Amino acid sequence: MKTSRFLFPLLVLLSGCSGGVQSALNAQGHSAVALKDLIIFIVLVCTAVWLAVVLVMAWALMRRHKRQEGEAAERKMTIAVSVAIVMTVLIVGVLTFASFLTTRSLYSGTDATVTIRVRAQQWWWQFIYDNADPSIAFQTANEFHIPVGKDVRLQLEAVDVIHSFWVPSLAGKQDNIPGRENVLTLRADKPGVYRGQCAEFCGLQHSHMAFLVVAEEEADYQRWAAQQRQAAVQPVSAEAAAGRDVFMSKPCAACHTVRGTQASGTSGPDLTHVGSRSTIAAGLLETTRGSLAAWIADPQTLKPGNNMPIVPLTSDELRQISAYMEGLK
Repeated sequence: MKTSRFLFPLLVLLSGCSGGVQSALNAQGHSAVALKDLIIFIVLVCTAVWLAVVLVMAWALMRRHKRQEGEAAERKMTIAVSVAIVMTVLIVGVLTFASFLTTRSLYSGTDATVTIRVRAQQWWWQFIYDNADPSIAFQTANEFHIPVGKDVRLQLEAVDVIHSFWVPSLAGKQDNIPGRENVLTLRADKPGVYRGQCAEFCGLQHSHMAFLVVAEEEADYQRWAAQQRQAAVQPVSAEAAAGRDVFMSKPCAACHTVRGTQASGTSGPDLTHVGSRSTIAAGLLETTRGSLAAWIADPQTLKPGNNMPIVPLTSDELRQISAYMEGLK
């Protein structure tokens, strides 16, 4: 269990993300490419400035100094200072203009075909696929899917404190602020799994507030969305059926929703299809029956400070409820 806990996030970083590690230089979307180009441009300009300063300093140290006084010396000093001021203004102006042009790309995508409400909470992510028809709206947690090559409009919200939504390979970061809605456009040019992270310190478990973006072809995305709209599958084994009964009889059903059952809580993640997600606890653990059981048994040991209480369960009840959770796909 401990090995899985620490190795899985590393494996996601090294191999799970399309194109390599989680990095702003691994750009796989229009906004991310624009930001990468801006980073490279600023680095090149700063490198050129640094080289110029070093060369001037070396020339000044190596040349023979002849003491000059009077108007000639003042004229040279005035020219040198004036050139330095003009160059500084030009460089700062060019970098500011380049940043302005790049920022505009983060808010493009007015023709987005998919809109998702991203609600950040301590310490997990809620992704809500709204629709005018409530019957086909659905939500997921810590993992969401998007179609490749299409702009996706994200409406960023927060419930408690300021968080920051960031998928380095797809777009720049944008804050989730309580009482305010920010908007960010996301687009993936290639299929893959892209890791995201909260980029604003938000409390004790800030570093354990990750999520995954799964970009897939339109047909695959539509199949996934159709499956997510379905109610929870019925248990196929006696053990899982017993686990459903335990879930409904305990406080679990007061905090979580499992569509198709009486569980309709809203303070915790929607668990209707939790078994199909790659991770639980916002990227902390791989979704297996063992990790589900460990989380249910003692969430405070795995992620101290989170809002899920310890629910007293017997060993039999724990086995049953973990079987039920694993089967929710």
